[in-house]
Amino acid sequence: MPPAPSKTPLTDGDAKRSYVREMFTAIAPRYDLLNHLLSLNVDRWWRRRAVRRLGWERAPDGIFLDACAGTLDLAAELAGQTGFAGRVVAADFVVPMLELGRGKATRVDPIGADALQLPFAEGSFAGATVGFGVRNLADLRAGLAELKRVVRPGGRVVILEFTTPRNAVMRGAFGLYFRRILPFVGRVVSKHMTAYTYLPDSVERFPAPDALAAMMRAVGFADVGYDMLTAGIAAVHWGMV
Repeated sequence: MPPAPSKTPLTDGDAKRSYVREMFTAIAPRYDLLNHLLSLNVDRWWRRRAVRRLGWERAPDGIFLDACAGTLDLAAELAGQTGFAGRVVAADFVVPMLELGRGKATRVDPIGADALQLPFAEGSFAGATVGFGVRNLADLRAGLAELKRVVRPGGRVVILEFTTPRNAVMRGAFGLYFRRILPFVGRVVSKHMTAYTYLPDSVERFPAPDALAAMMRAVGFADVGYDMLTAGIAAVHWGMV
């Protein structure tokens, strides 16, 4: 069965922002189930890899930011690390997502906030993470700059995001799954007609890892790098402030 035609705004900033808020509010009750189901639980391993790249051990009692925090899976992964004694401020502008994540971990403080206008002073955090969130920002460059602004010098920002496999065979298989199977299962389970068509659309339009790394350098991050994950269907990026 072919996926429904895309009706998602991906180029108009204000329209995309409104759509993303509405979409995630609508799919919030089934969001965790679909994440784990559609990734065959590999998303849990991806989050562990992202937390390992954060270098939180340099400030184990520090305050860290998880932006675009959703239902708090990445924030909970960090807060649950052995030896972590700090706090994680989990920010998202879709408050129903935050509400559904409450109780996943102690040391996590959810707050309703837009990643493009974070209500925190410059250098407030020892580090920051974003899991599958920067792709949804209406202005990616502005979002990267905002993350850099709120992390203190010497802190690291880690971004976990989908990407398109470089290997032709894997790219073809991934495209078939992403374009055919995932949207169908997503519609059936979430009851939202476009959310899981938006996902492959947004991944296709998102900068490739090298381009995202260049953008991070352009806004002032140092020691920028990335690791490809699971045959190139996701990547974990990092940069120092």
